[in-house]
Amino acid sequence: MESKWDIARLLPASYTPHTSIVRKQDTVETVLALVTQFQFPIICKPDMGSRGRGVAVIANEQELLAYHEQCPLDYLMQEKIDHPMEAGIFYVRIPGEKKGRITGIVEKEFLKVTGDGHSTIRELLLQNDRFVLQIKQMEILLSSEMETILPRNEGRLLMPFGNHARGCRFIDSSNRISAQLTDAIDAICQAVPEFYFGRMDIRFESWEQLEKLKHFSVIELNGAGSEPTHMYDERNSLLDGWKEILRHHKFLYDVSVANHKKGHRYLTVAEGKKMFADSKEIDKKMDGFIFKPPAVTNTLAATSGFKIHE
Repeated sequence: MESKWDIARLLPASYTPHTSIVRKQDTVETVLALVTQFQFPIICKPDMGSRGRGVAVIANEQELLAYHEQCPLDYLMQEKIDHPMEAGIFYVRIPGEKKGRITGIVEKEFLKVTGDGHSTIRELLLQNDRFVLQIKQMEILLSSEMETILPRNEGRLLMPFGNHARGCRFIDSSNRISAQLTDAIDAICQAVPEFYFGRMDIRFESWEQLEKLKHFSVIELNGAGSEPTHMYDERNSLLDGWKEILRHHKFLYDVSVANHKKGHRYLTVAEGKKMFADSKEIDKKMDGFIFKPPAVTNTLAATSGFKIHE
């Protein structure tokens, strides 16, 4: 039940993509007026959501109006950031501490296939246990292009979103934690008033540039509901995952107790139950929502920068 729009406005504008909120009741005229602030392609995403549900690359006004009609919730228009790398960096700072710490890093490998000269995109997807789970939404997004045969060694990026549930591979890169990177992330996080616990999803050019706070963009900031997503690396065991969850719950507990001592009240049981009930209603509205572009041509294939040669 966290509004992405409310959170986005907490970050300095220089750290984030240009973003606007669109209300479900907004007229077509309002939507078209708002999009004049952007250049296509843009990203649209529900204001309340998780696991990448409903996030779409929008190539033109026709697709935007279709998204406006199909999306069941208020949503964000967001500048599309084309930095090649994406990572989720988990940050913790106990209230009263002068400096925070990085508790984990997940690097993201997007869903893409590489041609062999005779297999269709559908057949290439079926060859990968992870990608098989994306067939349904790929059929919606790609339509007849699923039967395209890619030349040998030609790569095609099919899903440019860093979400585990949308085919992205999560790689535990916590070994990249360094003093310089910690200083950089701490500087970003301390620019957000009273931000003590959560995960930043960042697009960036290179780790070296990120350490210098150059050529990066915070595409999303997640708070108390954040998962330590580095635990999803396939090299980690179920026990490893449980340990990371418990470790981060302890951090969250320590932050909560420290804030309570400063005068912030705890969530009541009634408020917690209402939050879960409201969240279930949101889930019902979002259940099965996959944006269906109005044209047969595929949005991803038509968007620049999504064809890769290896």
